[in-house]
Amino acid sequence: MTTKELKQENTVADESLDSTAVPKTEEVAIVQKKKKKIKNQILKGRASIQCTYNNTIVSLCDINGAVLAWSSSGHLGFKGAKKSTPYASTQVVAEVSEKVKKYGLQELEVFVKGVGSGREAAIRALANNGFNILTIKDITPVPHNGCRPRKPRRV
Repeated sequence: MTTKELKQENTVADESLDSTAVPKTEEVAIVQKKKKKIKNQILKGRASIQCTYNNTIVSLCDINGAVLAWSSSGHLGFKGAKKSTPYASTQVVAEVSEKVKKYGLQELEVFVKGVGSGREAAIRALANNGFNILTIKDITPVPHNGCRPRKPRRV
């Protein structure tokens, strides 16, 4: 078969399909726009900040404790001694606040644990990122006289 004959067969097949097809005006009427899915709006939540000598971890939760977003300075790519710096903690808070914007979180109760250097910087960064801070509570575990010390060394 030549190419001319093939083209004629294709046009015949297309015409037979067009006679059974629905007119194009009806097809356009059937298509509907998809609605954008909106996340549940959560206005009040909790921020847990854990600052150790080696890392800073920030997690934002709703009132029931379900985690909405979290991040840490190690997760952002800081290595070694840079993970526990105040700058790293501000960067962690900035990333977490970007993740949480889709929920519409506005008010936070802040719980700080640990003795690291990024504690105050993380709280300041939360306030600067548009969150209204209701309370700040220190939940650092403190031993009530702890373990028995080892015997004194005799020299």
